[in-house]
Formats: sequence, structure tokens, C-alpha cells
Amino acid sequence: MTGRNMWHVAKSPEEIILYFSLPIMFVLVFGYVFGSGMAVPGDGNYREFLLPGVFVMTMLYGLGATASGVAADASRGVVDRFRSMPMARSALLTGRAGADVIRALLEMATLVVCGLLVGWRWRHGVGDALVAVGLILLLRLALTWVGILLGLAVPNPDTVSVIVFPLAFPLTALSNVFVAPDLMPAWLGAISAWNPLSATVAAARELFGNPGIGGESWAAQHALLLAVGWPVLLIALVAPLAVRRYQRLSR
Repeated sequence: MTGRNMWHVAKSPEEIILYFSLPIMFVLVFGYVFGSGMAVPGDGNYREFLLPGVFVMTMLYGLGATASGVAADASRGVVDRFRSMPMARSALLTGRAGADVIRALLEMATLVVCGLLVGWRWRHGVGDALVAVGLILLLRLALTWVGILLGLAVPNPDTVSVIVFPLAFPLTALSNVFVAPDLMPAWLGAISAWNPLSATVAAARELFGNPGIGGESWAAQHALLLAVGWPVLLIALVAPLAVRRYQRLSR
């Protein structure tokens, strides 16, 4: 099932280009057009501050592809056909999750190259950088299960694509992807600091050695812990709901 989903990705390269275009646009617009006017704690380079946030933002918007793919399978009756075959009932969902993590790894590799081209660097060792990538992929795995649940709950690919952006954009805006929480109003900064995206972004910046590290809140001081805790909690909550929805789909 993982191979089947990766084959669909290979047959639709325009979909990958579409999902890459948004984060690359954000890098160019915020990094070069608005970057000179953006403040970074410690007077660091804004593009180095921005890139870890773009990595995480790409993982968030990737759940749209997950949800659309699952919804397309459900709307065409593919799920019913797979359920009648001699295969594990969990294979459809775990295969989708595995394929999306592989796809996310390829996306990360491409974005790292783009980041290096615009001046982003990791300042710590390769080991810390790999841990940062691992935390980003862990978040992507959690978001994959959110996309699976959404695709099963709304088995219409067109509807799913309309739903994802209005949900994802506020979550991105109310995080530390573009602006450090310390530079926001106090109430907004508190929301941003506890945003699951902010935890992964802050932990990645710390491991990469990029600017924007720190803060006075408990969430900011324990970003690494939350970068593991939020995705694990999300998987524990959403994955059983997705499995239950899948089991009830054909009843």
C-alpha cells in the first residue's frame, strides 16, 4: 500500500510542485521583500530564523494531500475493494501514513537545498540537524493522521481541499513561524508559544543553531519536550478515531 501511494505521487509531479510553490513563495516574499523590516531576537539573520518555520509549515500544508488522497479513495469505492482483499485491514491507513512520511522526507531534502541556496545554514553538528529533521517528520506523521481522519470524514476531494487552507493558515499565523512570540502582544504571544507548530519550530531552531531561540514562557523553555509531546498526543488522540471511522465506512 505504501508503494501504491508513492506510485500515485510519481504519476502526479504537478501536485508536488503545487505544494512546494507556497513555502518557496513565503521564503522569497518574507525573506527578501519583508526580511529587512522583520526583527529577530538577538539581531539574527531573518532568513535563518524563517527557514525552520517554513520546513514545519510545509509539513502542515502537506496534510491537504493526505486528506485529498484518502477522500478520493473513499469516494471511488477503492476502500471497499481493498477491504474485500486478503490483506490486513490496517494496511490502507498505515500504508498511506508511511508513504506520506517518505514524501515528507523528500520534501525536506528539497527544502534544505533551497534553504542553503538562500543563505540558511545549520550551525550545530550533523547529529543535531538530523534530530531536528526527525522532530519535523514526527510532526508530519501526526498531521498525516489528522489528514487521514479528515479524508475519511469528508469523502469528497474537492470539499477537503477547500477545508484545509482555512484551517491551516490561522494555525500558521498564530505560531512562531514568521514572528517570535516575544514580539507579539502578551495574549497573542501566549497562544503562539503553546501552538504545537511553535514547539517544533523552536526546537528545530535550537538544534539547527538558528536565531530566535529562547523566551520566558514555560513552553519556550521546554520546546524540545513539547516538540515530542504534542505529536505523540495528537497521534494518540487522532489515530484511533481514524481507525474507527475507517471500520465504520462500509457499514
